[in-house]
Amino acid sequence: MRWILGVAYRGSRYHGWQSQPQPGLATVQDALEAALSTFAARPVRTVCAGRTDAGVHAINQVVHLDTELQREPFSWVRGTNRYLPPDIAVQWCQPMDDAFHARFSAHGRRYRYLLRESPVRPALEAGSCGWTFRRLDLQAMQAAAERLLGTHDFSAFRSSECQARDPVKTLRSLSIRRHGAYWRFDFDANAFLHHMVRNLMGCLLEVGAGARPPSWIDEVIASRRREAAAPTFAADGLYFEGPYYDVALGVPQTSAAADWFP
Repeated sequence: MRWILGVAYRGSRYHGWQSQPQPGLATVQDALEAALSTFAARPVRTVCAGRTDAGVHAINQVVHLDTELQREPFSWVRGTNRYLPPDIAVQWCQPMDDAFHARFSAHGRRYRYLLRESPVRPALEAGSCGWTFRRLDLQAMQAAAERLLGTHDFSAFRSSECQARDPVKTLRSLSIRRHGAYWRFDFDANAFLHHMVRNLMGCLLEVGAGARPPSWIDEVIASRRREAAAPTFAADGLYFEGPYYDVALGVPQTSAAADWFP
């Protein structure tokens, strides 16, 4: 039977989602599969919707697993959480048709970046948000964001370790809002390249701080060269909001973990 789970986690102490070949590197996948296997009393393997990098958090990571074990959905949630560390928690669970695939059935994915603008670095929010001491201009960043929307070759915004076959992606929306000292950036695309959101953030902040005009974004896109863009921004404030699917499937598009955001 195929089950799908929604998982929230704080990625600060993990080397990303995916299991690593090097021993001793903690990953979210290893922790989740260990907890699931303990609860199920048999080995359990998972497939996720999107592999997050080291230090990146998740609000509604969707995974699927196959097992013969019969349990109620709430039992999978509570039973698995019993064996998970405090910074990872299953948020929901439901049965699903075998044709569903957490990654390949997704129509798109969303990321969120939380940024603090202040003269001094965060303390209480350390690891939970990015930080800039430079004053940012909303209108300038929105003008830059408009230039990023649509289908482009995003080679200038991918890392050298990116394994994606095609750098052409469609950025469907990019919204920017301010809440007091905090900025919230919401990205929606059919798919993302490795480090793409963090590299987009680096460029948006260059424009927002007045170091570059919004038209610079056109030059970066056209160059298709990583060195033409701004440095990769910190992972601290990056959250994988989750994938979304055909609404007929009834897969939750978010979780309670999102409620604390400004």
